Order: sequence, then C-alpha cells, then structure tokens
Amino acid sequence: MTKFLLSLHVLAAIVAIGPVTVAASMFPPAARRAAAALGEAPDPSAVGTVALLHRICRVYSGVGLTVPVLGFATGAAMGVLGSGWLVTSIALTVAAAGVLAAFVLPRQEELLDRLKGEQAVDHQNTVQLAMFTGIFNLLWATVTVLMIVRPGSTTGA
Repeated sequence: MTKFLLSLHVLAAIVAIGPVTVAASMFPPAARRAAAALGEAPDPSAVGTVALLHRICRVYSGVGLTVPVLGFATGAAMGVLGSGWLVTSIALTVAAAGVLAAFVLPRQEELLDRLKGEQAVDHQNTVQLAMFTGIFNLLWATVTVLMIVRPGSTTGA
C-alpha cells in the first residue's frame, strides 16, 4: 500500500504542481507582451494566452490539494510523520500554497482584469508577480529536493 500511495503522491505532484509552476512562470512575460500590444492594434490572442495561463494556475492549484493529502497518507503509511525532513517539507508546502493563494493568483487575476479592460499594466506589477512566482517555484523545488534526499534516511539516498 505504501508504494501505491507514494506513486499516487508523486504522480499528483507532477501532474498538478508542474503545470502551475510552468504556467505561473510564463504569466508575467505573457502579460507584458499583451500589455505592449494594447497601444497598437489589439491582439486578442495575447490576452487569451494570459487568460489561459491564469486558468491553468487556478485549476491545477485546486487539483494540487491532492498532493499534500496523499503525502500525509504516504507519510503515515511509512511511519515518518515526525521526521524533520517531512515536517520541514510540510511547512514549505504550506508556505508555497500561501504564496500562491495570497500573492500569485490574485495578482494574476488583477493583471488579467486590467488587460481585458484594455487598461494599462504597470511594469512594476509584472515584476512583483514574477518575484512571487519565483518564490513559489523555489519553495516547491526545495520540497522536491527534500522528498528525494530525505536527510537522515536509511535508504542511502
């Protein structure tokens, strides 16, 4: 059962978190390109791309809730819920989810609303969004490394 839960946990992380990290990283430059096109002939596909990237982030972040649920089930089955590396990973996961929910998704939505209303987008807003997205991605990368390395593990990994 442990291998099955671990497999589901890893697959959920790849399928759910991967698209969020990629789409979130693509969002700021896509928003800048769409904003630059506002002064010229409007390019509906540029705004459509930004809308699609936001939708991917929003939908897959919801699907991503399965990752910690399966992670807790896997950790319980393995008997490692009290391990330092897992507690640290849980804290970093909560931090990543917080950054996504509090800073990335709302800023994406705000920029998208401005683009749809053909309002100017401040370059500073896309820079801040890129920074928060980078923090989110760095937190997930750290969790991934902790899941692989597992300090103090007896597996030799």
